[in-house]
Amino acid sequence: MDEGLGLRERKKARTRKAISEAAIALFLERGYDDVPVTEIADAAEVSKRTLFAYFPTKDDLVLHRFADHEDESARVVRDRPADESPLDALHRHLRITLERRDPITGLCDTPEVVAFHRLVRDTPALSTALQRYHARSVEALTSALFGAAREAPHPELTARLAASQIFVVLRELADANQRRIIAGQSADALAPAALTEADHAFDLLRGGLAPYA
Repeated sequence: MDEGLGLRERKKARTRKAISEAAIALFLERGYDDVPVTEIADAAEVSKRTLFAYFPTKDDLVLHRFADHEDESARVVRDRPADESPLDALHRHLRITLERRDPITGLCDTPEVVAFHRLVRDTPALSTALQRYHARSVEALTSALFGAAREAPHPELTARLAASQIFVVLRELADANQRRIIAGQSADALAPAALTEADHAFDLLRGGLAPYA
């Protein structure tokens, strides 16, 4: 918990966490479609109105974890050192997150994380809803890339196409890692291959996205 938060903010954060954890525990036990929102509210000891104040839709109870990463790539581009290209910054950041086994990279074999990814993958409603978060990630990265290479030909279009390609690469790498983890590989055993694949993917991106390399 962030000690810099005030009492009210800490209480809200605890309530939000309690609601989400109660929801995910019930979803993992019985399935997303078979758990009503009223039961989640009861498990978290809040009213249904309070639940929806924190999570406007049922899928937000699960997918808010992805929302925390929506603008991550955009922040990496904006906050990079002046002498570092956007692609180099994103590549560096990916290697760091792989090394620390960040769940967003797919290279995490903690049982709770594996179960969470399986829940999202195997629930059509969640897989579909996840596209909203993906779209916002692309929008944020597009804005950051536009600011990084305004001199590129057709800068707005170039930034959007680049953001789409980068996002797809990051998602495909994470999905590949998740599939192998779910199939039974350990994160430590998979890490060398995951890092090599990340390097290869960014070499390909540099070859096609010259304004950002």
